[in-house]
Amino acid sequence: MSFGRAVLSIVFPPLAVYDKGCGSIFIIFILTLMGWIPGIIGALIILNKSED
Repeated sequence: MSFGRAVLSIVFPPLAVYDKGCGSIFIIFILTLMGWIPGIIGALIILNKSED
């Protein structure tokens, strides 16, 4: 995860996970609507998952 992606996940979490798929964007968007902090946490978790 790059520094720019981490900052973007704090500013606007759904935009930070745009390349992870439509489902990820939708989940993070719903979490962001429920509260800003859950959206950030969800985005950081998705971005930190290692790609095998």
